[in-house]
Amino acid sequence: MPYVTVKMLEGRTDEQKKALVEKVTQAVAETTGAPVDKIVVFIEEMSKKHYALAGKRLADE
Repeated sequence: MPYVTVKMLEGRTDEQKKALVEKVTQAVAETTGAPVDKIVVFIEEMSKKHYALAGKRLADE
């Protein structure tokens, strides 16, 4: 049973997340041969307050 975690900044719509889950699931099924009903996808959203690039939080830009 494949488990996939997608970490991204918050702000995507429910429709975008639904499409992401569907496409990731399909890609995993095609590349691993795992049945679709056994593929688990987690979406972890991060606040811009909790993410930094080059020493600066994205919330501070």
